[in-house]
Amino acid sequence: MGTDLFEIEKIIKKYRKEKGALIPLLQNIQSVFGYIPRESVELISKELSIYPVEIYEILTFYAQFHLTPRGKHTIKVCQGTACHVMGGKELLDFIENKLKIKEGETTKDNLFSLERVACLGCCGMAPVIVIDDNFYGRCKIQEIAQLLQKYREVK
Repeated sequence: MGTDLFEIEKIIKKYRKEKGALIPLLQNIQSVFGYIPRESVELISKELSIYPVEIYEILTFYAQFHLTPRGKHTIKVCQGTACHVMGGKELLDFIENKLKIKEGETTKDNLFSLERVACLGCCGMAPVIVIDDNFYGRCKIQEIAQLLQKYREVK
């Protein structure tokens, strides 16, 4: 499946005359595609007369940007001090094993992407995982399989 270059061109056109609009432009592209396709970097470079390396500097500096397709659901496992002490590492290991992926990867069916997060700021609910925008505090390994099944069934 190819990238819709016409859609990328439409997005670039919206930001072409705005000064300092590179980050919002990239955010818009990612909101449409779920990641930043390589072809978009080439088009942005050409259309805005900036070097591709300048675009990649932004894409690799900010954790919000992804250069590869993401799963339908993103699982974030907190590894902050409280979560780590309360079993966050074990949760991450279990999810990796259950989904047969490592952190930073996406399942073959493109359903789940897994991320290790330094801190979610929910120390009182440790250990915490977030699936999409839903927080699950005091999470136990025994609950993970049921949570994953719940998200598999979401259409």
